[in-house]
Amino acid sequence: MLDPEHQGRQRKDLAEALRSLRLASGLSGSRLAVRCQMSQAKISRIETGNTLPSVIDVERILAALDVPEEVARELLELARAANMDYKAWRAYARLGLHQKQAELKALEESSTLMRHFLPAIPTGLLHVSEYAAATLRPGVRSEPARDVARVVRARMDRQAILDDLRRRFVFLMTEQAIRWRRAPAEVMAAQATHLAQVSEKANVDIAIIPQTVQVPATPMNIFVIYDDRLVTVELFSGEVVLRTPQDVGYHIELFELFMEHALRDAEATAFLLDRADEFMRIRE
Repeated sequence: MLDPEHQGRQRKDLAEALRSLRLASGLSGSRLAVRCQMSQAKISRIETGNTLPSVIDVERILAALDVPEEVARELLELARAANMDYKAWRAYARLGLHQKQAELKALEESSTLMRHFLPAIPTGLLHVSEYAAATLRPGVRSEPARDVARVVRARMDRQAILDDLRRRFVFLMTEQAIRWRRAPAEVMAAQATHLAQVSEKANVDIAIIPQTVQVPATPMNIFVIYDDRLVTVELFSGEVVLRTPQDVGYHIELFELFMEHALRDAEATAFLLDRADEFMRIRE
């Protein structure tokens, strides 16, 4: 189970195992650092648990220590598990969901290319305020209370980054994500129109997979790829963060596969404006 206490133990176990293997080999931290082409300070931080090593870091250390294959395999599995984070939405709610918006803002400001796969709903970076408020209202009784107004303001503030031309954004949505009714028809129309307007930004690419297109994969989850370094995957109950090169690479391949079947540029903009017109014609 992905719970914080278990993850903490995994990281501690990994740090202690790597330190024990180095001591057993007779190597000093400085000699190991040379063999791994890392700094001695990084080796020290890894062994004390202050820095979580990537799977590649662990592979280098194990190779430098000439660890037996079976032991290396077990520690690499531990490293992969330790590099997977999970946080429940209820945990964010206890701190205030606006804190999650602050985390996302920091992540966006540290990235240059962000690829969003959105099979169910547009992301908060693309919301008009009325639509954002509608999506934040609890859907089931067990969902925690939220300061909706504060989170909406935080989402609106985050959107300024879309004007930063040093960063590129690719938003890949299914037609279902555009059509799913989370708000009254006039709000849905405003939301679709806003998406069409954002698609005109020089550093933003909005792509839509029509329902009529045959696609050789199933859109299981919302996920976001930040550069080539990490992926966040949204679940009903929380969010998983993946950092291993294998997981990141897999999601990049998946993103590109879906993108091959999407409308882009002028076609995507026209599609969004057509959906806005459809919503405007709805009489409620």
